[in-house]
Amino acid sequence: MPLTLYNSLTRRESPFDPLEPGKVRMYCCGVTVYDYCHVGHARAYIVWDMVRRYLMWRGYDVRYVQNFTDIDDKILDRARETNSTMEAVAERFIKEYFVDMDKLNILRADEYPRATHTIDGIKRLIHELENKGYAYASGGDVYYKVRQFADYGKLSGRKLEEMQAGASGRLETAEIEAQKKQDSSDFALWKSAKPGEPAWDSSWGKGRPGWHIECSAMVRDCLGETIDIHCGGSDLTFPHHENEIAQSEAATGKSLANYWMHNAFVTVNGKKMSKSLHNFITIRDLLDGNWSGDLESNPPQRGSKNEGSEKSKAVEPMAVRLFVLMAQYRSQIDFTEEAIANARNGWNTINEGLLFGLRYGSQLSWDVEKTRQDGKAVQEFQSAMDNDFNTPGAVTVLFELAKELAKEGNVLVHQGKTETSPELLQQKWVTLVTLAGVLGLEVQPEGDSNDAVDGLSDGEIEVMIQQRKDARKARDFAEGDRIRNELKDKGITLIDQKDGTTIWHRG
Repeated sequence: MPLTLYNSLTRRESPFDPLEPGKVRMYCCGVTVYDYCHVGHARAYIVWDMVRRYLMWRGYDVRYVQNFTDIDDKILDRARETNSTMEAVAERFIKEYFVDMDKLNILRADEYPRATHTIDGIKRLIHELENKGYAYASGGDVYYKVRQFADYGKLSGRKLEEMQAGASGRLETAEIEAQKKQDSSDFALWKSAKPGEPAWDSSWGKGRPGWHIECSAMVRDCLGETIDIHCGGSDLTFPHHENEIAQSEAATGKSLANYWMHNAFVTVNGKKMSKSLHNFITIRDLLDGNWSGDLESNPPQRGSKNEGSEKSKAVEPMAVRLFVLMAQYRSQIDFTEEAIANARNGWNTINEGLLFGLRYGSQLSWDVEKTRQDGKAVQEFQSAMDNDFNTPGAVTVLFELAKELAKEGNVLVHQGKTETSPELLQQKWVTLVTLAGVLGLEVQPEGDSNDAVDGLSDGEIEVMIQQRKDARKARDFAEGDRIRNELKDKGITLIDQKDGTTIWHRG
């Protein structure tokens, strides 16, 4: 079965056929770095990380580029508010971006171009548009002639009459621009310098680039004139992606991207996430536990008395990933306490399965060289993912494998042995670990285990058991007994088997 995906440009699903066999060029619109990332960002970048990982698992050589917008009115506003500079604000929140995304196990992009590092490419592209009659200078600004591009609106499906206001930028004053534009639908490619703002020299005078031209230039500089996949949030379809197409395709005469992919929104308790509604949740607050299910009545405040309270419970990074992946990427998802609780329970199930091999592999005398997988489970997983990245179907396969392993783990704990062949159990475990990894779901570092008792994680328990074995082997039985008693005091029961292995359980 071929991989099929929904193309926002054609509005239908079609088989994926890359420009170059075996290779994929993929561009993702990144964040404007003026604040911490929120759960909407988490969804977007988990989704595109999943797509990238799956393409790699399918054998494609993926070059993944994601930009940073580091010059923008919002960044300048934050710099003024904090008596800082645009550069300092951008650097701070780029670092914070990586802190959040690393916790969510999002692979680093192959390249992170920045708008301020692409000024030459931006100016070159604007000059090309000017020379081809698609752009004009006016009062130090440069504007794109929307009516000159016959295909304008082909991505969003909007008619030109619907695109009057807001096409040129997010925080520009329409009245001022109207005096400079030839047509109200035209949008800015270059903005003349304002007092006290960063600016670059150009043939049109000192200024800075418009928002949309930045991505067109970065795509071309990093990946070429036509790429395989261009992705981002559905809120970027218009005007940002529509304007990217107009700019790039007018300049090159070629398609900018063969496939356009967009992820749907995250709502909070059925409402659009908004700072004004007090339901705006940052990734950091979610992971740290500084959030409340009743967000509208109890807006989270960093450092408040509610932080760490019963209402505010930290959510495991893998549970956040699972929350996102339990919905198909084009479906809107609602962030609620119940949804997060379901994701946490789901992650506990999968995590138990992932830990099976670490707990019982030695007891079952597994051959570490054997990596054979369950063909039926792999086929079901691939069938789901090949259907426009149907992650709910893929997650179901993981749940089935994890539940089977959890059942066998209980048998091993209570009976000390199982009737299921070790080879079959290893096959299922290897399959679970492999397929979960394709979705970026991995066992957390030992110190972060949620099964910790009095500070002991599963990994730490295994280490103490090994230390006890070493002590007994050295005939230091007193030390062996001390370790057993210490574990017993912490609620860990050890069961020594006739074959010399030791199994354990809590309680």
